Amino acid sequence: MDNADVLKKRFSAHPYLLAPMAGVTDAAYRIMCRRRGASMAYSEMVSVAGLAYASEKTWDLVLPQDEESQICVQLFGSKPEQFAGAARAVSERVGSKLDAIDINMACPARKVITKGEGSALLEQPELAEKIVAACVSNCSVPVTVKIRKDFKSGKLLAPDFAARMEQAGASAVAVHGRSAGQLYSGSADWSVIDAVADRVSIPVIGTGDVFCAQDAANMLAQTAASAVFIARGTYGNPWIFQDAAALSAGSPLPVHDAYERLAALREHVELLDSLGGHMAKARTFATWYLKGIPHAAFWRGRSVRCSTTEEFLDLADAIERDLACCEELAGKGLPIPHDPFI
Repeated sequence: MDNADVLKKRFSAHPYLLAPMAGVTDAAYRIMCRRRGASMAYSEMVSVAGLAYASEKTWDLVLPQDEESQICVQLFGSKPEQFAGAARAVSERVGSKLDAIDINMACPARKVITKGEGSALLEQPELAEKIVAACVSNCSVPVTVKIRKDFKSGKLLAPDFAARMEQAGASAVAVHGRSAGQLYSGSADWSVIDAVADRVSIPVIGTGDVFCAQDAANMLAQTAASAVFIARGTYGNPWIFQDAAALSAGSPLPVHDAYERLAALREHVELLDSLGGHMAKARTFATWYLKGIPHAAFWRGRSVRCSTTEEFLDLADAIERDLACCEELAGKGLPIPHDPFI
């Protein structure tokens, strides 16, 4: 069974994947999502130049924690020789836990594309082919490529580009239905997923505008995608993987109440702390878990001033007390006050 067939089999059983997100998908984030149904989880975007210079800070983005059964590592850069070295080094250091190497040809960030990296490679298909071939020749795991609809020309590049990546040895391609020039504005064009699938025989991973479990299930059902990358839809919602699977199986959408979300916030904070993560990260994901909770704006303001594990846990306790008071009032038919109970 070749690597493309390996991925097809895995996607058939578990199609909902945690997408790579720079500054987000660290080990704690991946583990939170794994515990709630993410079958495959990707690292943050990793610089092949950083690996070439043996930067331990860069390696921190790559190496999985003990609880992680596997990891897919996303690489970015523009030099085939650095990709070759990175593929070898990642394979050696990650070992049997390495599930795949993904090559980022989708990032639209200015600091990336000005170096000819990320989505800028969409306009350099010959170089992109050399990069894929360099990785394929230096690792045994599947090599996948993440691309966009086009760069900035307005011409649909993804189908032809994906076909060239398959020819170079890619085992799957993930496609985002926006041009690089759009960044994350407007709407993702899901029809591009079908256009790419019509041109390649390898699996196609759909991505873009998957904000909830229903979006994920719809993308899988309504397009030719073999799997779905879930990115922003995981914000404060690590259950999205199991919920999407439930919907695909015809089961009702589970409900995750405010108490469950507060419990997840505590779990995430404690996990980040135990893995040596910088607690400033918790200020971001705390605001995601608090969405929709009574007095959310007030509590978000408090959360961005927390700096220690204890402060975040105390905050969660205070929110839970306020929530209980609000529910008691609501149960009596009384209005919830503008200010929280503190």
